[in-house]
Amino acid sequence: MPANKPYGCGMGPALEVVGGKWKAVILCELLSQSRRFGELKRLLSGISEKMLIQQLRELESDGLVDRVAFPEVPPRVEYSATPLGISLVEAMAPLADWGERYEAQRAQASADTAGS
Repeated sequence: MPANKPYGCGMGPALEVVGGKWKAVILCELLSQSRRFGELKRLLSGISEKMLIQQLRELESDGLVDRVAFPEVPPRVEYSATPLGISLVEAMAPLADWGERYEAQRAQASADTAGS
């Protein structure tokens, strides 16, 4: 039985599920369509194969991603966001908007500093 974790609000469990650098990005890539492993690897520059496998397994375990293996030769596996995963991405949209504004603001401040 998993230990109960004392959270004061829903932010704790939500961040626990999408914690780390890659999970939210993976979910965003799966939002519009199912993707094969190699396609995800190409879309997510900078992620190692080991990390992608680990993150996909955790997302699948948490019910945010579906993995479908097709009985073909060579084997084909596709990943897609579940309705729960889609609802999480939709809930994170304001945070993504904030992140874009923050990044732009930081870039502008850096440019202003460099120009002075």
